[in-house]
Amino acid sequence: MADASFLAWPFFDDRHRAHARDVEAFAASALPPLLAGGEDSLDAVYACVGRIVRALGEAGLLRLTVPAAYGGAHEKLDARSLCVARETLARASGLADFAFAMQGLGSAPVTLYGSDAQKRALLPGVAAGTRIAAFALSEPDAGSDVGAIATTATPAGDGWRLDGVKTWISNAGLADFYVVFARTGEAPGSRGLSAFVVDARAAGLDASERIDVCAPHPLGTLRLTDCRVPGDARVGAPGEGFKIAMATLDIFRSTVGAAALGFARRALDEATARAHRRRVFGRALAEYQLTQAKLADMAVAVDASALLVYRAAWTKDVLGTRVTRESSMAKLFATESAQRVIDAAVQMWGGLGVVRGVPVERLYREIRALRIYEGTSEVLQLVLGADTLKAGAP
Repeated sequence: MADASFLAWPFFDDRHRAHARDVEAFAASALPPLLAGGEDSLDAVYACVGRIVRALGEAGLLRLTVPAAYGGAHEKLDARSLCVARETLARASGLADFAFAMQGLGSAPVTLYGSDAQKRALLPGVAAGTRIAAFALSEPDAGSDVGAIATTATPAGDGWRLDGVKTWISNAGLADFYVVFARTGEAPGSRGLSAFVVDARAAGLDASERIDVCAPHPLGTLRLTDCRVPGDARVGAPGEGFKIAMATLDIFRSTVGAAALGFARRALDEATARAHRRRVFGRALAEYQLTQAKLADMAVAVDASALLVYRAAWTKDVLGTRVTRESSMAKLFATESAQRVIDAAVQMWGGLGVVRGVPVERLYREIRALRIYEGTSEVLQLVLGADTLKAGAP
């Protein structure tokens, strides 16, 4: 079992420690049979995530992704609980972390800005694991640059007509509903966007195109062609789409860092165990100072990542402020550090470390995307650089 001493830090209280125990128990007992054959094909990946979502719901763990008024565990979304859950699940399985995270990310715009009717219609099912959510922001030419979104939402009778293409959409083809961001034209660029709930069965929505990536997840492209949604499908006010997207990422960007932290902890555990078992030139690998130095660097990176991730989550929960700076630091440092920690673990495993299915090989594939989605490392560097210059301006 990975080091859990961090749960004694002052960032946490008893409910977070209880959540960690519950998720750990789920990962140890319920998760292994759910993962069986889960990477055999893309069809298997989709089926596996569906099973995990249902099981997470039945175990009550998805209650962390919605507020208490709609079946959730806390009065409002608790960033520390989300981070603890993602870290714990990521240590066990990237697919399990994905299944949990997308329920939160996909429904967060409704949680934060939806009408009471939208919340009542969608959030209890998200918490129960009976309705799968998706967040549809990115487009072929609009990833980091949200202001370049080209999908349009045009008034049509008493509703809206959506036209455009969304890609890199997690849970595409699996979700029961999508929160789609589209241009409504109230102002240029990012100020002219709105968010809409689109039922997966809506006419004009095609979610059949899948994207096969190195660490398979339900990922695909949405094509909206004369897709009609009712007038009450809009989330929040006209032109609030960018605000809604950024408020969602303000919570969930820290959780990406937590997932990277979980991957890194697992890699450190695997590397440490391998160092004790593997013998080189008649001695255990652990006896070499080069190995000890490498493990020391890995351990420091893990603890530093944890401090940044849980500082950001604590700041969001306790101070209730925007945490663009804190969450950007956490996501940037934790994902970049996890890449280095996992690479070092693969190196320590030697040739066996690149055999498909070995834990460190799986981690090597899993970590790569985290440095891209929900803010690439380069974009986060720009955000933090600009913030630092602003704070130090004469």
